[in-house]
Formats: sequence, C-alpha cells, structure tokens
Amino acid sequence: MALARAWAVALRGLDGVPVEIEADIGPGLPGLTLVGLPDAALHESKDRVRAAVVNTGETWPNRRTTLALSPATLRKVGSSYDLALAAAVLAANGSVPGERLARTVLLGELALDGRLRPVRGVLPAVLAARKAGFEAVVVPTGSLAEAALAGGIAVSGADDLRSALAWLRGAGTLHAPGPARGTAPAATKDLADVVGQPDARFALEIAAAGGHHLLLTGPPGTGKTMLAERLPGLLPELTADEALEATAIRSVAGHLPDEGAPLLTAPPFVAPHHSASIASLVGGGSGTARPGAISLAHHGVLFLDEAVEFQQRALEALRTPLESGEVYLSRADGVVRYPSRFQLVMAANPCPCAPARDLDCVCSPTARRRYFGKLSGPLLDRVDVRVTMSPTSVAALADPTPTEPTAVVRSRVAQARAVAAARWSRHGWRTNAEVPGPALRRHQRLTRSVLHPIDAALRTGALSARGADRTLRVAWTLADLAGLPAPDDRAVWTALHLRDRRAAP
Repeated sequence: MALARAWAVALRGLDGVPVEIEADIGPGLPGLTLVGLPDAALHESKDRVRAAVVNTGETWPNRRTTLALSPATLRKVGSSYDLALAAAVLAANGSVPGERLARTVLLGELALDGRLRPVRGVLPAVLAARKAGFEAVVVPTGSLAEAALAGGIAVSGADDLRSALAWLRGAGTLHAPGPARGTAPAATKDLADVVGQPDARFALEIAAAGGHHLLLTGPPGTGKTMLAERLPGLLPELTADEALEATAIRSVAGHLPDEGAPLLTAPPFVAPHHSASIASLVGGGSGTARPGAISLAHHGVLFLDEAVEFQQRALEALRTPLESGEVYLSRADGVVRYPSRFQLVMAANPCPCAPARDLDCVCSPTARRRYFGKLSGPLLDRVDVRVTMSPTSVAALADPTPTEPTAVVRSRVAQARAVAAARWSRHGWRTNAEVPGPALRRHQRLTRSVLHPIDAALRTGALSARGADRTLRVAWTLADLAGLPAPDDRAVWTALHLRDRRAAP
C-alpha cells in the first residue's frame, strides 16, 4: 500500500482553508474513489485527472486508488483541485517525490491533454496559503499575474501538467511572475459635460467628499445618469489594501478585467439592470454563494438607475449592507461573508408618466405614492443626500461659461477627504460616512445652538435618530469642504435641507 499527500485551498467567500489531499493506492479492483464532500465539478475531476495523466505520458496506477480531501466536513467546490489530485496520485505511485509537495500548494484545472487552465479565486487562495505558512504556490500561467499580487510567498506558473511534474521532480523550471501592473483605468467621464444642474453637482461633490449615499430624482433627460457615472472620477484611487481586497472579490466572481494586469486600482462602478434578482444584487447562487453587485462595488459606487423599477425585496436587501459594510449569505453548510462597503447612488423618476413639467403629469396622487413608495422609508432613511432635478433651462444651454471639470472638483474632494482622514484616522475611519453615530457625538460634540435644526426636526418626527446621525455626517463633510474646523448652524441646516426639505425648519 502507498500513501502520499498534496495541498490545495478551499474558499469560503474570501477566506481560504488549506485542503490536504491524501492519495492511497492499495489492493483491489482498479478504480478511483473521491471522498471529502466534493461537488459535481470536483467529482467529475476523476475522469479529467486520469485522462490528463495518461495523455501527458505518465503511468496511471492500475489498482484501487482512494483520494481523500480533508477537512472532510468542508464542502469542496470547483475544478481548482485537479493539479493537486494528479500530483498526489503520481506521488503515491512513486513517480513524484514528496519533498516539494509537502511545502507547496497546487492550483489549477486540467484539460484532457494536460494543459493547465486558470480558475477563479486564485488571489484569495494564495493569500490563504501564505497565511498557513506554505513556501510556494504553483498556478496556471494565465493566473500568474493575479497570484503574484499576494506577495510574501514564492509563486510560479505552469503551462501544463508535464512542466509542473518536472518542477516537482527538480528537473525543470516554471514561469516567474513579472512586475505587478494595475488595470488601466477607464476613460474618465468629465463633469464638464453636464450642463446646468448646480444643486445636483454640489450634491455629487458632497457625496464624493464624505462617502455619502445619494438619491437623484427628476424627469428623464435631466442628467441623473450622467452625474452618477462621473462620481468615480471624483473619488481617490484605492489604497494598496483596498485594491487587493477589491481584486480578490472579482477573482472569486470571475470578473477580473485583464489577466496581465489584474489589480484593480480605481474605484469600481457597478450598475446592475433593474431586472436584477436578489441573488445577483447581494450575492448567492446554488452551491457556494458568490459575490453579488454590492460586493463587486466594494470601495466603489453601486448605481441603481430607475431604482423604483427594481424588485422591492431586492431593494430591501440592501438595508443591512448599507449599515454594516458587509453581507452574510447563509447556506446549509455554513455562512459566507463578503465585504460590501460601497456608495449607493439611486436615480428615479418622480412618477410613472415622468413629464418634463409637473403641470403635465397625468398620474393620480395615489399612483405617484404607489410608484415612489417602492423606495421604503427604512431604505431612504439610509440615504444621506437627496436632490430633485429639473429640466435644464435654455439659459444654461446657451451660457458660454464652461462648467467646472472633474479635475477641479476632484482636488476639492481630495482636500476634504484628507481633513476627514486626519480627524478620524486614530479611530480607524477615513471618511465621515464611516463614523458611527455614538462616536460622532462622543468625540466631536457640537453646541446646542448648532444642533437646534436637528433637535427641531426630531421633535416634530420629521427626522429619525439614524437620520440625525447621518445629517451630522453630511454637516461635517460640508465643513471640510468649506475649510471650517467644525460645522456651524448653516452647515447643519444645509445638511438637513439636502436630506429632506420637509425636515428643514
């Protein structure tokens, strides 16, 4: 009887667990048994691995072979175990030494002719291997640039099973990663393209400076989508940790933009169609839950155009992630967590007919309430800035004075964010929108006279306690943009007005 071991990684969300693959070759009828809770794709790997080994010119053991994946209680999903399974079988058969296998994680899907194909989730898997103390990781050459982003562990790329086996035998070399390159940023859409709409432009600047959520309401053609698409251009580039986390999420989802330059350096912009299901929005699917749009927008912008046309249950599913910055997806075999700290921007028409002028509306008051009522009170309570847009006037179209471009507004946003980061960095927060309400009141208490507009709105019931905290965060952002050391009563009044005009005194 012969026994050998190889290593792979199982993913649960962004968390990786090292998987020990044991191969046992013993007496009995020829056959291959795979145990350890494999899913359908992994169960089918028995045939792929055997064909790849034989077509590579290696000898497949003509005896009873058992492959056990441990921990046995953890469900194994996908085809990334193929290379490790093949190496374990050949090591048990005595054709591959076990020295390097004990210190190396092997990842990759095998084609029938032995080629190695890229798989999802390579970056979080390499991070898990580094954390577990492994010395090296072998991945398909197509995933080499992605794997190299982890750092702190030797990463090599193999074209096929033959080259990987030669390296394990000490008789060959593998591809080394090149210098890490970030994804080329998409062409930035400039704010100078937006004509008029000074209130909406100001609201967009506030949202960018403080990381606040935004609702744009108005008839079609007023520039709601144009403004939303220009928000990422106002945001700073991702930090190294943010870029790595955002790239890892897209790796698990299989949405990496370029295998040669996979690192996501610019804030992502995700705009799902209004027919999106709950699973596509917050994450899910059969088997292992995959990240949804809110996680793909992590450290970026989630834009819901025609927000009232989304399923109401899908919209309500956003409430918890908006508060916690993460989403938990429960399945029969456990809970998967994905980070989802994003800026929400919603655009909506005021009513079903959506005329250019309110005077031309043919909808009954009941129809208007029912239409916009899909955006529930609890969801709107989490939106910090709300703007009602009107059609652009003829004077604005004929005005030869150029509007401010993205570069000018971006510089003001960067200055305001630097002030906020300096204020909150010792507590671990970078923007005003991240600061919890109790911490905001405890560490930066304002005078009663400054808070009078909020007190009045609370007494009349026009503002909830959550709304009061969010109004304070917007007031701090307004102060940062204005260069004030703290919000004054004008900043608080303006923040309250931007949140809900009915609440303003």
